[in-house]
Amino acid sequence: MLLLQKTIQLTKVYKMKNNKLKRVFIPLFAAGFLFFAVSFKNDFFEIAKQIEVFTEVFKTVNQNYVDKTVPAELMDTALKSMLKDLDPYTYFFNEQDVIRFKINKRGEYTGIGAKIDQQDGFVIIKEVYENYPADKAGLKAGDVITKVGDVSLEDYQEDASALLKGSKNAKLVLEYKRQNKKQTATLTLDAVEIKAVPYYALLEGNVGYIVLSKFTEKAALETENALTDLKNQGATSLVLDLQNNPGGLLSQAIQICNLFVDKDQIIVTTKSKNEEYNKIYKTKRNPVDTEIPLVIIVNGRSASASEIVSGAMQDLDRGVVVGSRSFGKGLVQRPMQLPYGTQVKVTISRYFTPAGRCIQALDYAHKDENGKAIKFELKEATAFKTKGGRTVYDGGGVNPDIVLADTQQDELIKALDKTNIIFDFVNDWFYKNPNATADNINVSFDAFKAFAAEKDGLIQKDTEEAINSLKTSLEKSGLTQTAKNQIETLEKSIANEQLDLIEKNKSSVLQEIKEEILLRIVYRKGMYLHATKENPFIVEAKKIALDQNKYQKILK
Repeated sequence: MLLLQKTIQLTKVYKMKNNKLKRVFIPLFAAGFLFFAVSFKNDFFEIAKQIEVFTEVFKTVNQNYVDKTVPAELMDTALKSMLKDLDPYTYFFNEQDVIRFKINKRGEYTGIGAKIDQQDGFVIIKEVYENYPADKAGLKAGDVITKVGDVSLEDYQEDASALLKGSKNAKLVLEYKRQNKKQTATLTLDAVEIKAVPYYALLEGNVGYIVLSKFTEKAALETENALTDLKNQGATSLVLDLQNNPGGLLSQAIQICNLFVDKDQIIVTTKSKNEEYNKIYKTKRNPVDTEIPLVIIVNGRSASASEIVSGAMQDLDRGVVVGSRSFGKGLVQRPMQLPYGTQVKVTISRYFTPAGRCIQALDYAHKDENGKAIKFELKEATAFKTKGGRTVYDGGGVNPDIVLADTQQDELIKALDKTNIIFDFVNDWFYKNPNATADNINVSFDAFKAFAAEKDGLIQKDTEEAINSLKTSLEKSGLTQTAKNQIETLEKSIANEQLDLIEKNKSSVLQEIKEEILLRIVYRKGMYLHATKENPFIVEAKKIALDQNKYQKILK
């Protein structure tokens, strides 16, 4: 206790000397004290020692550095960099981060009604939500916002997305570029609700179809309402589409499983080094329907809560899973409140499906020589039994009962998404084809390949970073022209292999391009409508839902 008291005294003295740092130091100390009280009793001395060292370094640097420092920014960088070394999901949220986190959790905010991305100091509109302010003002996906009111984003150092939110009915004047032409728009901010279930419909053969895009606070309620409505319309089977669903709230995943299985059924178990996080989560309510045939679609971008639902339904033989292997996130996070409106989201446990599987794909506790988490090898997978005796495996995500694509295809689409190649191509195509309709979309695959070949981002980011690191290292050693030529040859070789991979997965790439175009023409609901007729995963899921003999055979 003496060391803890000394640390507290040092903190008090330091706060008296420099009140400006009070706001940024207390969150750190609070987080440290939380660790004292809960997690690291055996490491008490070491933690207290490191807090004292950090405090002195932080104070010394801010007081003595040659140029003016911004303590809050230094602290934000320090905390995020420290946590990044653990895993990508343990994260410190400053005040602005917390606002974004709450919006993502609730799916509600007051703003312009558009999905945005920030690049090179500007805000790029990635998707416009139908009948919301951005849509009413005529903005389109691909527009680059350069100015909000009197604030030029080129020189703006803060979070630009905050400028696009405000009070209901507030006026906002935007300057933006569309195809490099300057334009302006005046918007009236409004309440925006992003649905967890953006689309559901009764398809041919009385197959109910529900898209669940994320696990927000209303996910279970929206799913239940959709299920009830579809049953009232005559649905005799159900397809639950979890493609590209990144997850969300654990509680919502359990409640959604509860729609299809009886009360008191184990859905997920969490295990941790801290006993208080070792929990068994069971269903608590009476179900809506335990008999309706259920087909669940997943892909390589279905993660976390999506994997809890698909994994539990698979283990309980309650549904057939189709698609491609899911992402493989078997780690559970909990947001913890800190002073001054900040939070830290901490990975507290691993989750296990009813059969006992942990489907975490990456081992962040063990890194390779490059500091990368070691990926689970499928050949090392352990076999488990479902409730009915079927064999399933752990590691590397949920493997579907009916596999429709390999992980290489998913990785390619993710890479194309990250580098915005499809998005940028569609921006050009959209304005070159102003008369295109949802039923008349003709895309030249050769034109896309040519476009992709000219993009700097064709090589995946981590590969590009590795090449740049090699260049920097060789330049310091006196890089010769021969070595430069060899690196250029390597870059071209990698890009050509990527183009070959695009060619190999032509149908999937074209499907992704078409869905991106549909978002611009008929918005998200229209895109889902067309996807039910053309998306190969959805088409196969419908076939299984309609063929009860095949459905039952898979489950047996």
